[in-house]
Amino acid sequence: MRVAVLGAGAWGTALAIAFSGRHEVSLWARDAARAEEMSSRRENPRYLPACHFPDALRVTADLKVALAGADLAILAAPLAGLRLLLEQFKAIAPTVPFLWVCKGLEAGSGLLPHQVVAEVLGDAVCGVLTGPSFALEVARGLPTAITLAAADADFAAATAQSLHGGNLRIYVTEDLVGAEVGGAVKNVLAIATGICDGLGLGLNARAALITRGLVEITRFGEALGASRETFMGLAGMGDLILTCTGELSRNRRVGLLLAEGRALADITRELGHVAEGVPAAREVARRAAELGVEMPITRAVTAVLDGRVTPRAAVEQLMARDPKHE
Repeated sequence: MRVAVLGAGAWGTALAIAFSGRHEVSLWARDAARAEEMSSRRENPRYLPACHFPDALRVTADLKVALAGADLAILAAPLAGLRLLLEQFKAIAPTVPFLWVCKGLEAGSGLLPHQVVAEVLGDAVCGVLTGPSFALEVARGLPTAITLAAADADFAAATAQSLHGGNLRIYVTEDLVGAEVGGAVKNVLAIATGICDGLGLGLNARAALITRGLVEITRFGEALGASRETFMGLAGMGDLILTCTGELSRNRRVGLLLAEGRALADITRELGHVAEGVPAAREVARRAAELGVEMPITRAVTAVLDGRVTPRAAVEQLMARDPKHE
């Protein structure tokens, strides 16, 4: 199968490496100089240094070349760049089936990725690839299980069968909304957990945050039409646990640095990668308020990111809430 991976950040590069062993893969980078550097060095020095490219992996800055003859495209832009990439994709290869891998709610519109896709392309054969997965571990070939969610069950099953293999195990679901909500909100909760750990509040507090965070994900997802069962799987609980506890988590890192009193602008600049929980927090909080969904942890994270409260004050406010039924 010919696969075009559009976006040469950490996750796009990792997937291109992982799929190159069994498929003909092209990796598209927006910047020509970066594409040339990656092609000559056979690695992505900015995002995944020391992860060697398979000999067969092609790198290009020409979108038409990347998509030529493609059987499947994987859109690996961050959510902020998804709409633009979809417009470019539509102009070149509108009938090619595709997956996206970004997580969050679009800033301003509050739309989930599949809703952005629908606005740009209408009905398309497509889906999302999500779940507990750090790019570095995928690039290194370490065992990973993820979820492919698509409304078209036949497309989901066939694509998962094609991509599944080696140390990358792929499960299938038709709950597109649930898979996307799990991926979006867990990043917000990872910021909360990073704050908790950065303040030295202990493992009991971390466990409480993760558990109650899963409740928030489930409430929000069900209000949007998702299945509760989805949040007990890889796209929900699995992704939440990994992102809240893993040392490679960018969103957790944001929380740790906020707990140190660092300014958000300095943190995001230092990371050098997109931490999608930062823009997602505000959109999730806004959508939750519109839907009448109670999400106190998400609201607290948003208040910290906006500079309205300190990390410690946010924790104190959460602990001061009245007792509730679980």
